[in-house]
Amino acid sequence: MSFKEFNKALKKNKLLGLKCGDCGAINVPPKMVCSECTGTNLEITELSGKGSVKTFTTNYVAAEGRECEAPYIIVMVELDEGPWIMGNLIDIAPNKVDMDLIGKRVVMGVKVFPGDKYSAGDMARPLFSFEA
Repeated sequence: MSFKEFNKALKKNKLLGLKCGDCGAINVPPKMVCSECTGTNLEITELSGKGSVKTFTTNYVAAEGRECEAPYIIVMVELDEGPWIMGNLIDIAPNKVDMDLIGKRVVMGVKVFPGDKYSAGDMARPLFSFEA
């Protein structure tokens, strides 16, 4: 699966990963080889987008052209299927976040951002919100 296919599915709110046929590990975002065993026997699988926050940071310096987005919270989420994925956390103001965020259950949504001079067009990014 190419990154273009991954991004196209993400724009439709579908999170795709690659399941390794050799060791069973789930890899996301797409990779050429399994991150656990370096196997190449990879099959596309749809993931739930649900998981728990493992770590986070608050970014006060946005990328060029996206200055109005700062500050925002970036989280690393361990998906229920195992892999970790990065995304932005909504549902809480950056000045209200503290270490109690670690372990909170979240669910993935998607936001499509317009391309900029460094990208090849529109890009979808995972956005996480607290699971109801």
